[in-house]
Amino acid sequence: MFSNSKYIDILFRNNNMQDMLSDAENISSSLFKNELKDLDINNYIYTPDEAIRELDLELEIVDQLIEDYVAQIIKSNVQFLSYINKLQTDKNNNKKLDYTNLRNLAHKNLGVAKNLRIKDAQKLLYKMMKDDDLDYILKCLEALIASAIILKPKCSYDTILLMNLKKNL
Repeated sequence: MFSNSKYIDILFRNNNMQDMLSDAENISSSLFKNELKDLDINNYIYTPDEAIRELDLELEIVDQLIEDYVAQIIKSNVQFLSYINKLQTDKNNNKKLDYTNLRNLAHKNLGVAKNLRIKDAQKLLYKMMKDDDLDYILKCLEALIASAIILKPKCSYDTILLMNLKKNL
């Protein structure tokens, strides 16, 4: 049973943004070089140019949309982990696995990633929608969270901080 992801726990435990970013870069690099090598997205760096050009939007608007996307990915982590844990419990109990909730959430976030032309997130979310291997899906989620942090560290840190504050109330 997963209960939690060690990588996501590491990212959510940091006391400052720089440590969180450094951990995200290390985790991302490790996953993309090893378990997620098949996705061929190691060293991917997002630039908003394609989104600005194809969507005909100003940089400031695209930047705000990216921050909204990053906050949503960070917040979605809780739901994704819950769905993965439920699937693992069902698998352990030899029940039929229903990926519907997990795949719907991945699909919802995939649409935003496609609109913003975030290629690494597109590949990760697509795999989360289509794959049946729970360990692989969890690795994709860990990489997705790390990639979101790398994309917008301050927004990610602020979102995690807010989530932790709400959890402790």
